[in-house]
Amino acid sequence: MISSTAHQPPDDLSTIFLALADPTRRAVIARLGQGPASVSELASPFDMGLPSFMKHIRLLESSGMIRTKKAGRTRTCLIDGPGLSNAERWLAEQREIWEAQTDRLEAFVMQEQEEDANDADPDR
Repeated sequence: MISSTAHQPPDDLSTIFLALADPTRRAVIARLGQGPASVSELASPFDMGLPSFMKHIRLLESSGMIRTKKAGRTRTCLIDGPGLSNAERWLAEQREIWEAQTDRLEAFVMQEQEEDANDADPDR
């Protein structure tokens, strides 16, 4: 059975997967998996200016995967569950569909092999 997540507007998942398509953004998500971090801390491993890096942060934030909060001059980022949860649900649904298809294929192949074995058995 396919849940209601499969009927989610494609733009939500498109934004999530667009955000995950970039290695910089994936690295940011991986780092935030260890806990909150400031934008400057997140930006430090990358060879780009802060304005360019902020575009990555804004896309991650608009996709619902992270949120930011500002305290004084420091903007801190942290994982925000809904975006990642939506992607995870969609991927789980796709996995379920494909596993069901491969299970049916396996059953078909096994049935064909049994029939071939029975046809080849002269005692039957």
